[in-house]
Amino acid sequence: MDTPEEIIKVADKENLKYFYFQFTDIRGTVKSVMIPRNRLERVLEEGVLFDGSSILGYATIEESDMRAFPDYSSFEILPWTSDGGKAGRFVCSVMTPEGKPFDGDPRYVLKKQLEKLHKMGMEFFVGPEFEFFLLENRDGKYVPHDSAGYFDFGPLDKGELVKKEILLYLNQLNYEPEAAHHEVAPGQHEIDLRYSQALKMADKIITLKTAIKTVAMRHGLYATFMPKPIFGVNGTGMHVHQSIMNPEGTVNMFWDEKDSNGLSDMAYHYLGGILKHAVEMSAIIASWVNSYKRLVPGYEAPVYISWANKNRSALVRVPAGTNLRKRFEFRAPDSAGNPYLQFAVLLASGLDGINRKIDPPEPIEQDIFHLTLEERKKLGIDSLPESLGEALHHLRNSQFMREVLGDHVYSNFIYIKQKEWDSFRSWVTDWEINNLLPIL
Repeated sequence: MDTPEEIIKVADKENLKYFYFQFTDIRGTVKSVMIPRNRLERVLEEGVLFDGSSILGYATIEESDMRAFPDYSSFEILPWTSDGGKAGRFVCSVMTPEGKPFDGDPRYVLKKQLEKLHKMGMEFFVGPEFEFFLLENRDGKYVPHDSAGYFDFGPLDKGELVKKEILLYLNQLNYEPEAAHHEVAPGQHEIDLRYSQALKMADKIITLKTAIKTVAMRHGLYATFMPKPIFGVNGTGMHVHQSIMNPEGTVNMFWDEKDSNGLSDMAYHYLGGILKHAVEMSAIIASWVNSYKRLVPGYEAPVYISWANKNRSALVRVPAGTNLRKRFEFRAPDSAGNPYLQFAVLLASGLDGINRKIDPPEPIEQDIFHLTLEERKKLGIDSLPESLGEALHHLRNSQFMREVLGDHVYSNFIYIKQKEWDSFRSWVTDWEINNLLPIL
């Protein structure tokens, strides 16, 4: 859909009565306003006026007027909406009262990075492995809804019906889901979408989250994207597969059949960039206090900055595949973050590697978790930050990330996340009471 006229024609043919206009705050929380059919023409032309000072990380009271303007190509009919009639949905870009893009809009941050690539005649493609937990409320506590493990299926996998319904809706939305399966931990599941352009994929993710939570609720379950909701089991990540192609997606710039790893010079430099900037972008990639409960040794989550072909303890992996399937899998992000900012810092870091011709270190194919500190030092393997506080320290000292995010997002993100970290580190936990109080 490229014009309001096309959208209105489809809306009336499908008898759509309501329309959601959506965007995200700086943390990735979806914000939405619903309008009835009688206002559609006007809103498609003018957008929706809202109070920016009420959106976390957006604006002050003195500069609060904002306008959410719909991206016409993002128009979709939500297949799970039933009560009160079907509804349409738009993803919006946020504009200032003067009609200029708002610097604090996470979607705009990604668009600016993509524009750099577009000027080079190329496109950024991503494919997320989207993980989540399905929990049930037992006596006021959220617990896993089953005890199944990796690739188990019914009756052990009690989420099978949930995943089937989600896949049905994703197919109706033309999201091209590729797989759905039970993950390693009890109650943990994964849905994979076919790779597509980064901006479209970020838009899909905010709708995918809604679909997952909506379907889970219908089945009496609670879906959460919290990275580590349960102690002692694997956490929830969002491995991001990424490649740079021509706009049509028919030529992969990362592929070189003559190379032993199947990687082009551009691919190696892109890899060098994301490894170089891994520490300073960590607060964006893993943006919650709880994210760093997942990024610990022993649970298949990356801790050390390295790359490999087969080694799943590495931060970046090169999955098996040739030609269009040659790509990098970046394993640190989680599905609780803001996908627009996550994709933006990944692309910006890779482009910096390409522009500066940064060479990556040699691949590490051995299990890094079993190496000693001295062995890791000898191999030049550094670590990701161990906490949100440490990650914010590196972000605060990164001029590169300030330029990528822009002053508005950069300063507001650090302010909001520092408050989260300060609140967390001042909290006395049950672990401290149980382990320290009896001996101190």
